[in-house]
Amino acid sequence: MSRKLLKQIRNEWKSNIWLAVELLVVSVVLWYILDNLYVNYRIYSMPLGFDVEHCYKLTFDDVTDKSPDFIPDETDEQQREAKSILLDRLAHHPIVEAATLSQNAHPYNGSNSGTFVFKDTLRSNGYVVRRMVTPDFPRVFRFQGTRGETPEELTEMLKSGKILVNDRLFRHYGVRMTDYVGQEFCVDDSTNVKVLGAALVGPRYNDYTDFDHTVLRALPKSWFGWADEFSIRVKPEEDHDVVETLMDQAETLFHVGNKVLVNVQSYDDIKRIVLYGNSQHMTYMLVGMGFLLLNIFLGLFGTFWFRTQQRVGEIAIRKAMGATNWEVCRRLLTEGLVILLLVTPFAFGIDCLLAYFEVNTYFDDGYLQLWRVALCAFGAAVLMALMIMAGVWFPASRAEKIDPAIALKDE
Repeated sequence: MSRKLLKQIRNEWKSNIWLAVELLVVSVVLWYILDNLYVNYRIYSMPLGFDVEHCYKLTFDDVTDKSPDFIPDETDEQQREAKSILLDRLAHHPIVEAATLSQNAHPYNGSNSGTFVFKDTLRSNGYVVRRMVTPDFPRVFRFQGTRGETPEELTEMLKSGKILVNDRLFRHYGVRMTDYVGQEFCVDDSTNVKVLGAALVGPRYNDYTDFDHTVLRALPKSWFGWADEFSIRVKPEEDHDVVETLMDQAETLFHVGNKVLVNVQSYDDIKRIVLYGNSQHMTYMLVGMGFLLLNIFLGLFGTFWFRTQQRVGEIAIRKAMGATNWEVCRRLLTEGLVILLLVTPFAFGIDCLLAYFEVNTYFDDGYLQLWRVALCAFGAAVLMALMIMAGVWFPASRAEKIDPAIALKDE
């Protein structure tokens, strides 16, 4: 049967070549869509490396000079001491599990500080987010080490002056930072040498990117005047009416020097606001690709439906010669699948070419990754095979029910 089928395909080459071109184009378009969906799924499902549940950001501001509590000519040292007292009061508050002060460091932060990390010939690939934090920062946001280090252990490392760096910082060299724990690294410049305390899981910049180049350093008290990010983790059983509870104490417990608590905001709200544009973009992209997939399905389905309908006479002859319904349907199905099989290697070649020219989606430091191209090309081939089967099965089933004599009366 296979030799007869190949001979029939060759004899009908004029119609089959256009079908092959259509399948080739559809295969490449499907691969592009699946590659994009696969990358976005992989990124979204990666560990974030932090947890903002039960976390809140507190904003402190100076009282006006019209306030009776205003301290004129407050010195930098007094401002640093005021922030230190406020941090201590937050840390010992009955509803608070941990508190931290940081500069350009908290998750879902649009303001960042950059630096470089290097050791011998190993250098960070471009921008590294520098997070200057007080030691309890890992406890507040539940950072984890790649070797199972707990937030409490990471806190102790920051207290001892060590740095924490994400595990994939040197992935462009094919190495993991986990293998360099305990060794010295230069941060900013060659004069600032720090010991690597632990490699971190993440933390990713946000839910929609795999960017995680981060270095955590202890915030010196001399920098407290520049730091203004107060963050707390509330005990789970106390996570109710937190904003009201803290704001009621703004003028008493949380008023030190000229600093007074003016706002408390849940990190869940911050996350929703910061990621609103990304979420909308992702929604539009998924809807657009879903619509495109539907059109591809209907187009391919219609092509094979029409192609099968045009061969009702051939189906009738085969039935008159004693072929069963399954044999007729299998012949039609196999014909479409063989053409798809012949086209797939050419489609894969085009897919690789497009990836080489970086037409697809960037992921994991690259565009052309043969395993990824092959996976998405295989997925495209499977989807097209299902579309072909649907486009052949339904009209063939209807044609098989027609009496051969009726089908052939116009011949």
